[in-house]
Amino acid sequence: MRASGLVLSIAGLMALGTQPTGAAVQYPLTLTLDAQVKLGVTTVTSKLTIKVDRPMEESRRTRVTDALKFGGYPNFLNTLRPLPAVGSIATQTKTVDVKYTREEQDGTTTRLILVGDRPLFFLSPDPEKAKAGYELTLVDLRFDGKGGVTGQMAGAARVKPAPDGSVILDTYAEEPVPVKGQVGK
Repeated sequence: MRASGLVLSIAGLMALGTQPTGAAVQYPLTLTLDAQVKLGVTTVTSKLTIKVDRPMEESRRTRVTDALKFGGYPNFLNTLRPLPAVGSIATQTKTVDVKYTREEQDGTTTRLILVGDRPLFFLSPDPEKAKAGYELTLVDLRFDGKGGVTGQMAGAARVKPAPDGSVILDTYAEEPVPVKGQVGK
């Protein structure tokens, strides 16, 4: 895996789980985003449909983040998967349930993190690359307050501890997939 994986701080995620956030995102939320994937010289543009009925309950978010902090990735998966779905992430051919949401305000933008309980797709120029362990989908969105939505997506991902104590969210692909669109379109 190249160093292009998304790096997230576990301490930051834990702190976000306890801080109040703004209510810039309106639920239920439905987005149709353009996703552009590049593999070598090939570029594919596709539509991604995201539906979020409601935010995740705080007690469930705490349970999931504690499972990761104290029990590692396998415990995180075992705690996440039985939770009720709060939405979905879909391509034209596959859908995964959203089980984790986190919304945070950052000045004039709102960040919404969504975690699906299964991989949505696997992208790699290496057909022999093992798929085991890449068991999540992650979408990281930014709402600009004017209706614009940008972000990135890891269609197949896993989390693991980093040497500095943070958590590295590895994407199966060489790079995360950029996504963009508008609220209400």
